[in-house]
Amino acid sequence: MIRVGADIGGTFTDIVWLAPDGGFRAAKLLSTPDDFGRAILDGLRDVLARAGASPEIVGEIVHGTTVATNAILEQKGARVGLLTTKGFRDVLEIRRVRLPVLYDIQWRKPDPLVRRERRLEVDERIGPDGEMRRPLDVAGAREAIAQLKALGCESIAVCFLHSYANAEHERVVGELAARELPFVSLSCDVLPELKEYERTATTVVDAYVKPVVGRYLGGLRAHLDAAGVRAPLLVMQSNGGIFSDRAAADSPVRIIESGPAAGVIAAAAAGRAAGLDNVISFDMGGTTAKASIVERGALTLASEYEVGGGMHQGSRLIKGSGHLIRVPAIDVAEVGAGGGSVAWIDAGGVLRVGPDSAGAVPGPACYARGGEQPTVTDANLVLGYLNPGYLIGGDLRLDASRAERALAKHVAGPLGLELLEAAHGVHRIANAAMQRAIRSVSIERGRDPRDFTLIAFGGSGPGHAAGLAEVLDISRILVPPHPGLFSAIGLLASDIERLYTHSLLRELGRADLGAAEGVLRDMEARALADLGAEGFAAGSVALERFADLRYRRQISELLLPLPARALEEPDRVRLAQRFHNEHATTYGYAMHDERIEIVSLKVKARALRETTSPAWDCMNGAAKTGADRTAYFGREHGLLAVRVLGRAALGEQPTPGPLIVEEYDSTTVVPPGWSARRGAHGFIHIER
Repeated sequence: MIRVGADIGGTFTDIVWLAPDGGFRAAKLLSTPDDFGRAILDGLRDVLARAGASPEIVGEIVHGTTVATNAILEQKGARVGLLTTKGFRDVLEIRRVRLPVLYDIQWRKPDPLVRRERRLEVDERIGPDGEMRRPLDVAGAREAIAQLKALGCESIAVCFLHSYANAEHERVVGELAARELPFVSLSCDVLPELKEYERTATTVVDAYVKPVVGRYLGGLRAHLDAAGVRAPLLVMQSNGGIFSDRAAADSPVRIIESGPAAGVIAAAAAGRAAGLDNVISFDMGGTTAKASIVERGALTLASEYEVGGGMHQGSRLIKGSGHLIRVPAIDVAEVGAGGGSVAWIDAGGVLRVGPDSAGAVPGPACYARGGEQPTVTDANLVLGYLNPGYLIGGDLRLDASRAERALAKHVAGPLGLELLEAAHGVHRIANAAMQRAIRSVSIERGRDPRDFTLIAFGGSGPGHAAGLAEVLDISRILVPPHPGLFSAIGLLASDIERLYTHSLLRELGRADLGAAEGVLRDMEARALADLGAEGFAAGSVALERFADLRYRRQISELLLPLPARALEEPDRVRLAQRFHNEHATTYGYAMHDERIEIVSLKVKARALRETTSPAWDCMNGAAKTGADRTAYFGREHGLLAVRVLGRAALGEQPTPGPLIVEEYDSTTVVPPGWSARRGAHGFIHIER
């Protein structure tokens, strides 16, 4: 049986096939925005046809999707109603006192996903220790549900005060709501943690995307069944684990960052194969560019993030402009700068790139599919970096004359620049936007990017990596095999995971370690039971423990690992010291005299499966793909003759640039002053 990874992006859909013997096949095709699942079926049929195989040979499909993210960004989610404790109707709108911009008097916080007329109160009250202070008004709850149904709501979020300590009232109202409406999200299921706003916001997002994700996954499953593909469908979570399509439909808030997570998983796997513990993943696709950091072989997780807020000039740590989601996710910085990002001139006459993208439809001007605006891809084609006859192995032909006309009309002409200068300006401005993403996961987190290797992937990433590394003073770049399909490969390197959490606000120095140990064991028992129901015996499940810690009176926490054994008295001191060190690394200071609080405990359960790892050596392409040509490298170097090779033609000794490596799914640009060589597993090593 083979395993299939299917990754949907804003411009391209990638399909990879991994056989038990390590055999590898791939397909890259334009996404189908009207029905994203159609591109998956088309790509799967293509791979099966070229292999001469029947659909029955597919044993598993692992899927990464941006459907939930797009529903939020495009405001195309469900019509949601919110039921909350009497007196807390406006928690979602009051938010946190966070201002991402201090001096913009026109800035407005984003509108809530639930308008005020659809936020209704229910008379009930649970105390912080779980005690009932006021009984539930069942009749009032029924009336509120009926009112929301009359307002056209198809999904309801229920978030009562302190339901993480006692979920009885939420459970009762949830059962009442499920009789009237098809979709219900309870905060005691979505996020059983402290912090009223964060819990409410996360539960609302879950309810907002649940109908969209449920219908999408249901439709995809139906399409696969009709095509004879009966294999299980697994979905990538934001934290890098995968779970079943049924679990994803039940808890869609956990797949908001599904797409970006897969690339970071693949980068970590490639780093291990290359013997690199510290890497920065740089993923530049058609719509966005994403960066994350892998330190000492470990992924960096964020306990919360925002969708729709973008990155601010000062720091990505400045929040308040997006919809908050408090669900663990791989820490990924994302900017609207991809190959399809549109170049434009603002009212002040300044050249800008993104965040708008030409996407798959109509696409960049050079695609000749109706696009007329110049994009980064058009600029790279004019500069000579791309082969117009070899994108996706020649399946997608580029029209250089259309790219030239678009750049001349919208950039070069208005700015009074030569065509090559204008194209190089677009390339450099895109690099500047992507540089911010890399800085935010490294420098802003107290890490020096010079201590890391940049792993470049995505269809456009290897073409921009050297320029980014030059500015950030990074001296080493790694380009893995099939960089344009790399996120899809990462889907097949992921494990089935579940995360469990329990709020426990206690001072670290006085916490009852026995009680904490009891909470951890209860969560571990739940994890074993849940994964056991999916066919995994207790011996095939790995459990990891974590704790959210903060200084007293802080409002944000840091996630630290706990020992796998039972907690002991000396662990208080060890955990405190680790927290001080991590706080100093992340924020630049530590308060050794301040008391530390445990906010919550977490358990991550990972199913251990016998699956084939990506066979990097099987992915290397042809030795030669195109004729040598000229390319422009800015005023310093001008127009130079460039040697064009396939990956397999690179030798073990460094070959100096300028050099271009062409592959089926991506193009690597090695500018003057850099060299490239092919190392173990076919990895391209680019060094200054």
